Amino acid sequence: MDVPETRYARSGDVSIAFQVVGDGQHDIVFVPGFVSNVELAWQEPRWAGFYQRLAAFGRLILLDKRGTGLSDRVGGIPPLETRMDDVRAVMDAAGSERAALFGISEGGPMVLLFAATHPGRTTAAVVYGTVSPSRAWALEAGLVRSREERLREIDEDMRTWGTRTQAEADVRAMAPSLANDEEFKQWWGTLCRVSASPGAIKALDLMNMEIDIRAVLPAVRTPTLVIHRTGDVIPIEGARDIARRVPGARYVELPGEDHAFFVDSEPILKATRDFLTEIWEDRALAAAEANRILATVLFTDIVGSTEKAIELGDRAWSELLTDHHTLVRRQFARFRGTEIDTAGDGFFATFDGPARAIRCASAIIEAVPALGIDVRAGVHTGECELGDEKVGGVAVHIGARVAAQAEAGEVLVSGTVKDLVAGSGITFEPRGIHKLKGLGDWSLYAVTKSDEDARAELVDR
Repeated sequence: MDVPETRYARSGDVSIAFQVVGDGQHDIVFVPGFVSNVELAWQEPRWAGFYQRLAAFGRLILLDKRGTGLSDRVGGIPPLETRMDDVRAVMDAAGSERAALFGISEGGPMVLLFAATHPGRTTAAVVYGTVSPSRAWALEAGLVRSREERLREIDEDMRTWGTRTQAEADVRAMAPSLANDEEFKQWWGTLCRVSASPGAIKALDLMNMEIDIRAVLPAVRTPTLVIHRTGDVIPIEGARDIARRVPGARYVELPGEDHAFFVDSEPILKATRDFLTEIWEDRALAAAEANRILATVLFTDIVGSTEKAIELGDRAWSELLTDHHTLVRRQFARFRGTEIDTAGDGFFATFDGPARAIRCASAIIEAVPALGIDVRAGVHTGECELGDEKVGGVAVHIGARVAAQAEAGEVLVSGTVKDLVAGSGITFEPRGIHKLKGLGDWSLYAVTKSDEDARAELVDR
């Protein structure tokens, strides 16, 4: 079987391996689950057959996530927003303006977050066998083991990664119908060894334990299909919960126990083909411009600005504001923030990822003391309304209220933000529950560490 040419897309300073299969009118980006290898997958006939069938009704774009497969190895595993950047880089390199995204297992939350953040580039979202919207929810529902038990399992996974013992256990769990297939078990062990290191697997497991996407699922306005098998090792209740939270999501429940998408794949492919065909043929839906997106809002202001202005006098205060504004805008440019508004000594900006917003806010707060001032900042992620070069919506009001609760030199974030940056290395201290005027009670957290190198510490936890 001919293997498609493997190419590389540059995402920042990282190279992401990808392939393009077929030349259909519409694009489908396949986001793999736990580990993958775009070349080795073609050696498994069932996996290759799935790709070929999927490529029969759309131009198929395959990729290996950073840190796995043929993509660059990196320290630890990056957060979802960085992985979204990788998908966008692959789409750009493949010449894809808009695509349907198909996420498998762990790739599901990533696809849903991409669809909410970049609706203009997403025609549809399909997730199969996806993980629960959060481990906290799954624990509360009694669907998964305790944190302590899971940490012990992660250590064991790291110790046995790539061995026959691990391969046999994996196959029993994810593809029980192939549990007696010796050739497949050997191939799976090889795939695991060449696709990720034990340290990368541990970091990935730890990240997945902390992610909570429940709060952002209502912001997914892209047509969405959720597919799950009744006997999947991934509890079906999580898929049902996702389908309830995503507005208008279509839910398809299939019989069977195999989590692996390439085993008994015809029902999965049929559900996907029927759904995507309907979306692609609806010209009004396909051409609709999104005016609601998931975004991270950042508010900053100078602490004690009135007193400082009186102390300095009008001219010196004006000069100080000019220096402050230059400094803040330099950090916006560095972290890809978009300035929306400035009023006096405060800024309002948006970001397409919460970790970038936090690092931007932290960089501003660390730099302004050189000007003889202190700044406070608030960060929130939620659905925003776009119009007339302005950004509005409840999320904006929440972000402003969060900032108002911050102390001098503090970056305060909502619980939604904290739950989305798992894997980033950013750490927090709880600041309790605050009543935000007109918006109810919110759990807030202060950023205690935001440096880029902190991600590596995940592996050592």
